[in-house]
Amino acid sequence: MIKKIHSRIFQWKIRTQFAILILCALLTAFTVFEGLWMNKPAFFHLAGLDEYYFTEGDWIHLANELYWQAPNYELPESKDDTERIRALEPLLDLADDYTSICIYGLDDGYYRTARDAKIWKDRNSFSIFYNAGELLLVKGADEFQYIPLKFSNGSGSALITNYKRSFVLYPYTVGCLFLSILLFFSILLFFIGRKMKSVLTLEKEILIMSSGDLSHPVPKFGGDEIGILANELDSLRLTLNDNIVKEQESRQANQDLITALSHDLRTPLTILNGYLEVLKLKKNPNLEEEYLMRCLKKTNEIKELTDRMFECALIFEENETVKLSVSSADFIRLCLQENADFIRLAGFRAKLALDGSLTDVKSDKTMFKRIINNLFSNILKYGDKKETVTISLCTQKDTFTVTIENAVKKERSDASSSNIGLKNVRKMMLLLNGELFVSQTPEKFTAKLVFQTGI
Repeated sequence: MIKKIHSRIFQWKIRTQFAILILCALLTAFTVFEGLWMNKPAFFHLAGLDEYYFTEGDWIHLANELYWQAPNYELPESKDDTERIRALEPLLDLADDYTSICIYGLDDGYYRTARDAKIWKDRNSFSIFYNAGELLLVKGADEFQYIPLKFSNGSGSALITNYKRSFVLYPYTVGCLFLSILLFFSILLFFIGRKMKSVLTLEKEILIMSSGDLSHPVPKFGGDEIGILANELDSLRLTLNDNIVKEQESRQANQDLITALSHDLRTPLTILNGYLEVLKLKKNPNLEEEYLMRCLKKTNEIKELTDRMFECALIFEENETVKLSVSSADFIRLCLQENADFIRLAGFRAKLALDGSLTDVKSDKTMFKRIINNLFSNILKYGDKKETVTISLCTQKDTFTVTIENAVKKERSDASSSNIGLKNVRKMMLLLNGELFVSQTPEKFTAKLVFQTGI
């Protein structure tokens, strides 16, 4: 289940992933902060700071002391009553370094005197720290309490403010915020780091490809933009590798064929040159006609070999394109009928079995003629005139098949060894989205051309 969810998430776009990640990171950071804030008493207890956080006892004890000691002092008449204010200092000295005391008249509520906590005087930075904490973080972290007091000359009240808790609470709050923000950015940086790692991996793969190594697969990175780029890069790698392999194979095959044909061409040329030398010397006039016939035979062989070389060039032509269109049934029948008549003129017997239900065909008319002409040309070169050539058509649901069968003559020319013509036909059939099936024995040759019907 987790793997499915993980896989589905990595199918999203990067901006969607990032937006959801920000929301999750905010929620996580807030949860961590809330957990730390709610458990601050436990933290201070474990840290041994109970005296700074649990201060209720301090100010209650001070309130009791003030309550019992106040009758021994006189309440100043005003804030300008310096003599009584000076006499009241021992009472105010009951407060510790973290506590401030302000004395007010109970009846009129006017300010009389005060004693600030020593922490304000001894720690100048505390005032800045406290004010910033009050403004930005936690208001009311300090504890204060009004208590009534009875002085020897009247009633008053004291405002007790204890800053002991704020002394540790503000740093704790800053620490909680720091940890939460750090967690938030850590999650975002982890996500960004992973994406950058993927980008760097792709950069490395591109450099490997640029160096010529196309065998190294590109890793998968899900379905986001980086993953799509990685998949397309891997497809490009495979395509380039296949093209290079095919080009190398084609170049090697082309070289082998040209080498073989050149060797085959050199033999009849050498013999032809010998016959011409004999005719030039005129040493045996009685054999001149026979030598001329032999020369003509060799020129025919050379012509066949040069034709093969041109066919070879067609096979390895990479820029050949086709224009697929609808070829009617009448066009196909006419093309087969014309070629059948042509081989009849050369002395062959041809039998046509054309399916009357033949439909339109998806093909290139010019290339279709080249295919049929190539096959019938092979019949003229290698077919046995004593046997009948059979041409048949068969229509099925999505295809139609042209089948050509002929007997093979026993004596075949040496120039027939390379099968260039069939390779040329096979290539053209692939361009037409068709197939060529060949069955060959020493006595019979069968070629089946399978075309797609419709458009």
